[in-house]
Amino acid sequence: MRDVVELLSADVLADAGELADLLTDAVADGASVGFLAPLPRPHAVSWWRARAAAVANGVLSVWVARVDGRVEGTVQVRFTTTLNGTHRAKIIKLIVLRRARRAGLGRELLAAAEKCAADRGASLLTLATKTGSPAEALFRSAGWTEVGVIPDYAADPTGELRPTTMYYKRV
Repeated sequence: MRDVVELLSADVLADAGELADLLTDAVADGASVGFLAPLPRPHAVSWWRARAAAVANGVLSVWVARVDGRVEGTVQVRFTTTLNGTHRAKIIKLIVLRRARRAGLGRELLAAAEKCAADRGASLLTLATKTGSPAEALFRSAGWTEVGVIPDYAADPTGELRPTTMYYKRV
């Protein structure tokens, strides 16, 4: 049974065990989410705990999807703090456990993030994803527009530089 996709508070990030497992699963599968493999679990726990300050001050919103009470996916919305950019936000780290993929969790999380951003006054969203990743089909089908590809933008978990595709969406 799927629970409702929920917004996390800063204090929930203090117990980051399930989120760390989600992150290590993604990195082990080759997701380019900012880490090299292998990602030690303690490092993943620390990384999630470090997000608490940004959540507490409203710069970051973290959403999770639970199935049978277990964290199976997450997405974050990073809000721009510059005065000329308060109309935009960035969708980051949309991650779904390998065993839970292709069941609609990514789409639900993306929709929650888009609504969250719009509710906070953002009218323009951006995101970046590894070129050729399965996520690109999700973004296109959800109405995102490709801006272009930047070669050698980020290293994948093996350390190899890969191209990144940039997208935007008006909400």
